[in-house]
Amino acid sequence: MSSTASGKSGTWRNWGGTVTVRPAREVMPASVDELAAAVRQAAEDGLKVKAVGSGHSFTAIAATDGVSIRPQLLTGIRNIDRKAMTVTVEAGTPLKRLNMALAREGLSLTNMGDIMEQTVSGATSTGTHGTGRESGSLAAQIRELELVTADGSVLTCSEKENPEIFAAARVGLGALGIVTAITFAVEPVFLLTAREEPMPLDRVLAEFDQLRAENEHFEFYWFPHTGNTNTKRNNRSAGPPQPVGQLAGWFEDEFLSNGVFHAAQLLGRAVPAVVPTVARISSTALSARSYTDIPYKVFTSPRRVRFVEMEYAVPGEALVDTLRELRAMVDRSGLRVNFPVEVRTAPADDIALSTASARDSAYIAVHMFRGTPYQAYFTAAERIFTAHEGRPHWGKVHTRDADYFAGVYPRFGEFTALRDRLDPDRLFQNDYLRRVLGQ
Repeated sequence: MSSTASGKSGTWRNWGGTVTVRPAREVMPASVDELAAAVRQAAEDGLKVKAVGSGHSFTAIAATDGVSIRPQLLTGIRNIDRKAMTVTVEAGTPLKRLNMALAREGLSLTNMGDIMEQTVSGATSTGTHGTGRESGSLAAQIRELELVTADGSVLTCSEKENPEIFAAARVGLGALGIVTAITFAVEPVFLLTAREEPMPLDRVLAEFDQLRAENEHFEFYWFPHTGNTNTKRNNRSAGPPQPVGQLAGWFEDEFLSNGVFHAAQLLGRAVPAVVPTVARISSTALSARSYTDIPYKVFTSPRRVRFVEMEYAVPGEALVDTLRELRAMVDRSGLRVNFPVEVRTAPADDIALSTASARDSAYIAVHMFRGTPYQAYFTAAERIFTAHEGRPHWGKVHTRDADYFAGVYPRFGEFTALRDRLDPDRLFQNDYLRRVLGQ
């Protein structure tokens, strides 16, 4: 997986292969001043502006035919404040680099998602999250951010400074300005023990509330066409570290999860009839295992098998019903679903357009192998998710629009009013934002 998702001859493609676009020009600023100048210049030239990270969104949220800002040179840690326990990092820094740099300093984020190829600003702006009982998304761990607005001015936003912008810009969709630096809360590095084990889906659903309550981080993968899941519980540990052995790690994470899995996907794409059989074999291939390591080595894993994904956040209490409906739909549909369904949770937060805004949430992510028709499956799944007032991940496939969001986000109007104030001429507009935020 490349860390950037660009193509030749000025065309840009995202990681999932769902978006291709040709901007009028690409700018790679080496400083915040250069970025602000590029924004002002674009406005003068009558061109729209979008910043693009590593292209891990499946939606066209970063697409533009105007000026495409690439933040590759805006990387690295600006400052570590050990008294306040924060780290300030440039917006273009990949999560992977941040995690490794923090570990060297004896520090860690509290929670993170399972992929770390994204840039910090791309990941937070789209609401990227992991799973957690008390700890929320990456954006919920932000203490301050720096934003270049449509007139080229640079704002610092926190709970004390520009608090109304801070409430919205942590998950800002690129609609309020371009994030140039982010200050995250950090803590001294700690150990997590991961316990992975297969469990029947019926048992997971019957005990879901308990599993969520008893573990700091609980998630599971359900294999459609089977009654099988693989569960993962991550909890803090006093140690000692017991990392996954190199051979075992290679076998489970590379050979099974990427190599054999990829071969199974190719087979399922070519011969859809074998998908249920392959699912039964896949879902029993992974055996129980336990290991203890520093957070990013437990939370994240490589994703070399390319896919397309839709993910919705439903109210936590609606998870069991939603998943039962999803299972019934797959069983009666004749669909051949060749990818596991991932389920995670997050506590309510106070960010206007966070998928966990003001409600404890459960996330259900449906995937299909890249190149396999996914529309029928995603359409049927989306019908179920929206019936439960689901909120789609901003960076993943969905068909919702501003009217829908006004109904499922209590603070939607607050966000759009702020956008009217910060970007009245819609310098940061594109087709995706026109659909999800309205004109």
